[in-house]
Amino acid sequence: MSAPPQVLAIDLGTSGMKAALVAADGTVTGWAERPVPLHVLPGGGAEQDPVAWWDALAEVVADLGRDHPEHLRAVTTICSSTQGEGTIAVDANGEPLTRCISWLDMRGAAHLRRQFGGFPAYGGFSIRKVARWLRLTGGMPSVTGKDPAAHMLLVRDTMPGVYARTATFLNVLDWINLKLTGRTVATVDSILTSWVTDNRDAKVIRYAPQLVAASGIDRDKFPPIVACTEVIGTLAPSAAEKLGLPASVQVVAGAIDNTAAAVGAGTVRDNEPHLYLGTSSWIAAHVPKKKTDVLTGIASIPCAVPDRYLMTALQATAGANLTWLRDKIVEYDDPIVSAGHVSRDEGSIFDAFDKIIPMVPAGANGVLYTPWLYGERAPVDDPHLRAAFLNISLETTRSDLLRAVFEGVALNTRWLAKAVDRFLGSPVTSMVITGGAARSESWCQIFADVLGVEIRRDANPVTVNARGAGWIGAVGAGMITFADIPALSRNDHVFTPGPDRAVYDEVYGIYQDLHKRLAPVYRRLNRATG
Repeated sequence: MSAPPQVLAIDLGTSGMKAALVAADGTVTGWAERPVPLHVLPGGGAEQDPVAWWDALAEVVADLGRDHPEHLRAVTTICSSTQGEGTIAVDANGEPLTRCISWLDMRGAAHLRRQFGGFPAYGGFSIRKVARWLRLTGGMPSVTGKDPAAHMLLVRDTMPGVYARTATFLNVLDWINLKLTGRTVATVDSILTSWVTDNRDAKVIRYAPQLVAASGIDRDKFPPIVACTEVIGTLAPSAAEKLGLPASVQVVAGAIDNTAAAVGAGTVRDNEPHLYLGTSSWIAAHVPKKKTDVLTGIASIPCAVPDRYLMTALQATAGANLTWLRDKIVEYDDPIVSAGHVSRDEGSIFDAFDKIIPMVPAGANGVLYTPWLYGERAPVDDPHLRAAFLNISLETTRSDLLRAVFEGVALNTRWLAKAVDRFLGSPVTSMVITGGAARSESWCQIFADVLGVEIRRDANPVTVNARGAGWIGAVGAGMITFADIPALSRNDHVFTPGPDRAVYDEVYGIYQDLHKRLAPVYRRLNRATG
C-alpha cells in the first residue's frame, strides 16, 4: 500500500533542526536532526545563524528521503514548530541582515527600560504602560530583555544602519515560513512577544495602534498576522529545489513550540492540561477566555485552536537540572555520562537514572533540592533565585542527590500547579506528561506522587512538537479538525499517586518555607555578584 498523505513537520529548537513525517492520524514516520550552534556573546548576547537553520533543514529532509522515500513522496503539506522569542532583521529581498537574536539574549534590557520607563514604575516600566499591555495583550515584555520587544530596540539603538535597511522584523517561525514560501507573515502566537497586538478577541488578533506607536519601531517593520492554521502558500521555487520537493506542496503557517506541544499532547479541549518536561517545563491548557494572573505570571495567550487561548505557566529549568548534574558534577568516566553518549538517542541516560532512583526512598533520605538554576518565571518571577542542595550529611550519597533533583523539580511543579488550579477555577486531577524527559518512568511516578494527580504519559513524548506541527498542518490542509485530535492521541502508561504521597505532602511544606527564607538571601548574593 502507498503511504497516506504526509505532513513534513519541522521542529526547530535551540539545539538544532529536526523534522519528521506525520500522517493525519498522528503516526510519526522518520525522525532526522542536525545540531545548529548557539553563539554566546559578551554582555549577555546569544545568537544563531538562520542560514545554518535553512541548510540544516535541507539535510534532515534529505535524510528522511533516504530512509523513507515513499513517505517523503507522499508529502502534501509542510508545517513548522519553532523556538520562540527570537528576532531576525530582514531586508526587502528577505535576506537576513543579522543573525537571529535568540530568546536567551539579554542585551536589549536597558534599551527596553529607556523606551518604556516612567513614574511610577514597575520593574523599570511605567505602570501606565504595564496596565495597557495587560489589558490589550495579556502580558508584558520580560524585564530581562529576552524577547523581540527588546531585541528590536537593540537593533534600532546599536545598529542604526541595519535598522534603516530592515524591511521587517521576523520571529524564528516567520523566517522559516518566508524561506519556504517567499511570503512575509507572523502567526498569532509568534507576534505575541513583540507586545504590540490587541488579543482581546481570539478570533481577531490584530495590531493595537497605540502599542505599535509606543514600541519605538516603525509600523511598516511589523509583518501581517495570520492564523496558525492558515495555508500561506506553496513552496517557492528556490525552496522546492533546496528541499527536493514539488513546488505544489502547500505550507501551513504553524506555531511556536509551546503552542504546538499543546496540540501534539492531544490536550485541545478546554481546561485539559499537559505538563511538558524538557530543558524547561510548563503546564499549559486551552481556555475560552483571555486572562492574566499578575501575581503568579500566568496568562492565557493566542494559540493555534480557533476561539481559544492557551494558558501557559512556565518553569525556567526542569531537565536542565539533570543536564547540569551530568555535565558539571559527575566525573568524566561516570556511567551516567557514558549512558548519555552511547548513541544519539539520549533515552539511554533515563534508563540509567531509572535504575538508581528506585533504590532511594521518597524524600531522598532528607536531602532537598531547589531547581532554580536560572532563576524562576512562575509562580514567582525572580531572576535572583538559584539552585541548592540542603541537608547534606556524611551519609548522603550521590544517589540521594540524584533523587533529590528529580523530587525538587516535581515539588516546584506542585507549587506551580496550585497557581494553575486557581487560574482554571478547579483542581486538576489528571494531566498528560510529555517532552523528552517524560521518558523516565521514575520521574513520571514522582510527579504523580508529589502532585497527587493521575499522570498519563504520551506514548511518544520526544516527538510531541513535531506531532503538534503535523496536526496543525493537517487541520490547515483540511485533513482533520481539532475536535478529532483527542481520539487520535495515545498514552502508553498511567501513573497514579502511591503511598509516597504522604511523605511529599510533608516535604512540600518545607519546600515552600525554604523559598520564603532563601529568596532574600539570593537577592543579596546575586545583586552583590552582578
